[in-house]
Amino acid sequence: MNRILIGNAVVGQSGGPTSAINATLSGVIRGVSENRADGKIQTLFGMRNGIEGLLRDDLIDLTSFFDCEEKYRLLEQTPAAALGSCRLKMPEPGADPAFYERLIHLFEKRNIRYFFYIGGNDSMDTVLKLTKYLKTASYQMSVIGIPKTIDNDLMGTDHTPGYGSAAKYIAVTVQEILRDCAVYRIPAVTIVELMGRDAGWLTAASALGRKITGSEPDLVYLPERIFEMERFLKDVREALSRHPNVVITVSEGLRFADGHYVGEGRQSGATDVFGHAYLAGTGKVLESAVKNAIGCKVRSIELNLPQRCAAHLASAVDLSESVTIGKDAVRAATGGVTGEMMVMDRVDAPEYTVAFGHRAIGDIANKVRKVEDRFINAAGNHVTDACVDYLLPLIQGEPEILYKNGLPEHLIF
Repeated sequence: MNRILIGNAVVGQSGGPTSAINATLSGVIRGVSENRADGKIQTLFGMRNGIEGLLRDDLIDLTSFFDCEEKYRLLEQTPAAALGSCRLKMPEPGADPAFYERLIHLFEKRNIRYFFYIGGNDSMDTVLKLTKYLKTASYQMSVIGIPKTIDNDLMGTDHTPGYGSAAKYIAVTVQEILRDCAVYRIPAVTIVELMGRDAGWLTAASALGRKITGSEPDLVYLPERIFEMERFLKDVREALSRHPNVVITVSEGLRFADGHYVGEGRQSGATDVFGHAYLAGTGKVLESAVKNAIGCKVRSIELNLPQRCAAHLASAVDLSESVTIGKDAVRAATGGVTGEMMVMDRVDAPEYTVAFGHRAIGDIANKVRKVEDRFINAAGNHVTDACVDYLLPLIQGEPEILYKNGLPEHLIF
């Protein structure tokens, strides 16, 4: 940017929500409030339902709304996206001039000079396209992507806000399932299906009990490895030969060698606007396979939405980092940064710590960060100690949650 921008800012949330996405939103609002003295940002508006809300000119004045610390605290412990979300796929710059002209008109109308978008892979695609278009337009504005996804699959950052809380929920819930399954001596297999279309970070978190309680699933299958049904059944038989209560965790995105999803046969084949297949049913497919081939008692469990909305089990580290990255996004933007995504780099130090920064959105958008080979065992049916060591710091700490009559309080606009 060649000059200091003075005007208003807008922030939106997009894609699947998390237990920490509102903490990041709180960080952006806090950042604007703390930096208002420099005069660069007067008012922060919130887009209802992401870019779709912007196109409807459906905005809320967040600067006026957040007038006390209690509102910030409530927002930070509220699950899901307080501003609402969307999955709108923006056209390529040049393909639909009227679309981008409409955006510029709306920015000019409210003198928006700072654009913050909190989201995952598809949301960073929005940041990339807007950044590309502005390079050809006369309107000057800072565009900053702020990472969010429980999938932990964004490139350029050590991990993503929202993942630590989802990992904590999964680790806790799988530990409870292990306790429950151990009460009987009847041979039984329990298959737990976890989210993760292209990356197995969430499923990997199911093994975190290894270094805490000494208990973990017998088998862990990630989409980073080709799934073979006969090998799976062989693994199950071997596990049953060791003890009667076998627990297995699997990613929803497991695929066969031909590229088809294991659970694809239970779906309609429909995809979303970004071309992603709707997935569910992997656990059920494997449940049927075990029942038919082995004949023991078997059940499947799909944890589903609680993985991303169980704010009562949030990681304090995750929430703290989420607030900080939101605040740092404001500092970066008012300092002249544009066309970049905020990131966290793990510092090589005795105690876990991260450094906050930003990287070019073109190096991040539309790419997938998969679980590293060093984190998966040679057999492809579990994770390594190195994986557990990487994940453990991300689930630490329990936030002080405000309750009312026995239930956590939530902030709803």
